[in-house]
Formats: sequence, C-alpha cells, structure tokens
Amino acid sequence: MIEPIEGRRGTPRLRTPYVAQVGLSGRPTLEHNMETLHWVRDILENGPGWFAGHGRNGRKGLRSFSVSGRVKRPGVHLAPAGITLMELIDEYCGGMLDGHTLYGYLPGGASGGILPASKANLPLDFDALTPYGCFIGSAAVVVLSDKDSAAAAARNVMKFFADESCGQCTPCRVGTQKALELMTEPRWDQPLLQELSQAMVDASICGLGQAAPNPVLSVLKYFPSEVD
Repeated sequence: MIEPIEGRRGTPRLRTPYVAQVGLSGRPTLEHNMETLHWVRDILENGPGWFAGHGRNGRKGLRSFSVSGRVKRPGVHLAPAGITLMELIDEYCGGMLDGHTLYGYLPGGASGGILPASKANLPLDFDALTPYGCFIGSAAVVVLSDKDSAAAAARNVMKFFADESCGQCTPCRVGTQKALELMTEPRWDQPLLQELSQAMVDASICGLGQAAPNPVLSVLKYFPSEVD
C-alpha cells in the first residue's frame, strides 16, 4: 500500500526494515486493520473487562465474521471470539439453506484453506486452525454444501491469486498460473502440486504467494476423492 501512495508500482517491500521503523516517506508508520482500531474507543470507555467478558472456548473478545455461501442469512455478523462454525451458522446465520447439508468451509477467505464439515466444531480462531493447515485471517467465512465442490472452490481462489499476483517474484507469478493449469485436470497430479506448493511457500516474497497453495493442499488432504 505504501509503494503506490508514494507513486510507485504496488509491490511488496523486502523486510527488514519493518514499516513500524521505516514506512511512509521513510517515517515510522502504524499498520493495523480497521477492526483492531474500531474496538479501541469501546475498550477505553467500557474497560478491558467488558471486552474480555465476551468469547467462547477459552477465547476473549468479539469478532466480525463475514459469512457467505450456503446459509440463510449471509453477511457480517458480530459474534464471540472462538465461536465454532456450527455455532455461527445456527445462531447467527439462520442455519443452512433448505435442502443443503454442510460439506466444508473456507475459514479465512481465499488463502485460509478449506476444511471439511467434520472440523466444523473447531474454534474459529488463530491458534485452533493452524494444526489443520488453515487460518482465520480476515474471518471471511465461505460455507460450502453437499451441492458444492471443494476442488472447484480451490480452482476459483487460485484463479483469483493468479490474477492478483503483482508479478514481482517468479514463484508466485508462474506458480499460481501453473497450479491453475494443473487444477483444471479431472485428476490432479498430486506429487507435482505438492512440489510446486512447497516451492511457492518457501520462495515467494510476500504472503500472497506463500499462502496461495493452502486451498490446494487442503483439497489434497481433506477431499482427496474429488481429485483422485
């Protein structure tokens, strides 16, 4: 973001230095998402105990979940931190659409990976999803039903990454395009996709290329019958 503000092409900067030390116009720059800043006033007015009084499964606070997909009430829902997907669907989203059964979900947007319905009782929080190769990220939850395909969802987000890659580094620029080509086949070349994914994770400059393989790896791990 800082690069185009300063009149240059929007590409990631190599770190160090971090933007907190050398950021916009060479000066220390505060880098936070709006949700973090949103709660500052309420916590100052009501006290930390008020905010910490919310939460489930050992977590504290409130979180905005942007839910889309096969639910009756999609949209942004303010819910306790640590809530599970099933609780979120049942209590805030009005349940699944009629005639649809939960099949899987993207817990953290395009790069957060894809989990099967059997993992729907995990807390939607940072530490809880990491052991399963996923993360909550921006809490943009996409709910899939038995009428959807995890492989198709993974292809869709990989196309997004290929389009959005800034092109600065080869592992991301070429890797996303190559992965997309491999994912259009009825049967995926799993060893090659595993090798390509590892190269992208290890060698991409920024988080886009590093996280782009997550949906691919999730399908190989949790939905292998779709691509065998």
